Amino acid sequence: MELRHLRYFTVLAEELHFGRAAARLHMAQPPLSQRIRDLERELGVQLFDRGPRQVQLTEAGALLLEHSRRVLESAESAQEAMRRLLPGKNGVVRVGIPPDTMPVTLRTMLHEFAERAPDVLVDLHELTTDEQLAALREGTLDAAMVRHPCDVSGLDSSPIARRPLGVLLPTEHPFAGPEPVRLRDLNGQPLVIFPRAMAPMLYDHLLSICRAEGFRPGAIRHARNPHFVHGLVLSSRGVHFNEPPPGEPRAGLTWCPLEDSPLSWRTSVVWVSRRRHAAIDALAAAAASGLAAAGHHAEVPPAAS
Repeated sequence: MELRHLRYFTVLAEELHFGRAAARLHMAQPPLSQRIRDLERELGVQLFDRGPRQVQLTEAGALLLEHSRRVLESAESAQEAMRRLLPGKNGVVRVGIPPDTMPVTLRTMLHEFAERAPDVLVDLHELTTDEQLAALREGTLDAAMVRHPCDVSGLDSSPIARRPLGVLLPTEHPFAGPEPVRLRDLNGQPLVIFPRAMAPMLYDHLLSICRAEGFRPGAIRHARNPHFVHGLVLSSRGVHFNEPPPGEPRAGLTWCPLEDSPLSWRTSVVWVSRRRHAAIDALAAAAASGLAAAGHHAEVPPAAS
């Protein structure tokens, strides 16, 4: 018994009319009649009473309908599960994205991915780095765009792209201007930074660099929403490190580069190696283009000693 025969039977059982059923199935009526006769012959029962003006289910047909619907639903669920496991033609690739991803990165990535894999849909999830890594290992994501350093043990990664960070200051701040700011000159000022739970290793790494460069915050205030971050900086409640804003900064704010670029976002796409597929490769390449469009550059590995 083939699944397509069960589908023909189910549609006819729902329509109780050969002409309408054939139209739903996008086939001619004689082949449909023949497939139903083949199915009855295979099962050894009559599934329909065929009258001159109407078609009715027999008792055997009603019983088969209960089972056929469950079989077809299970088959559809299995197909969807396989598409998610190995994204491909008419498949879906589930991707994690950091909450503060630049619009140009997202636009470029999605546009290029659509060109590279036109038959694959992208299911985007806005998640922090640690949330993405957990979802990746649980199998609810196929790929994740994460910030380093983070725990990528057991995962494969695309090349890391680097974007130097600057400091966001209120325009009346004494260091707000075109000249690069030294981290040590900010020593003692409060810092506005993302909550540690979002990316613990990155959080600790950034603060470690700040201390090494002579900047010890007088206080630390946590914020993840950009509007809240900007409000805190505008209110002189802290300085904030981030990449250059797209376009002009919000009124009352000034973005300044940091001398020698000690802080940076280091970003890559990661995935579970055994789940790698052509769609993952296409996604990683598209993400690299998206990051490059926002000013990220491929990180040069240190030379071997």
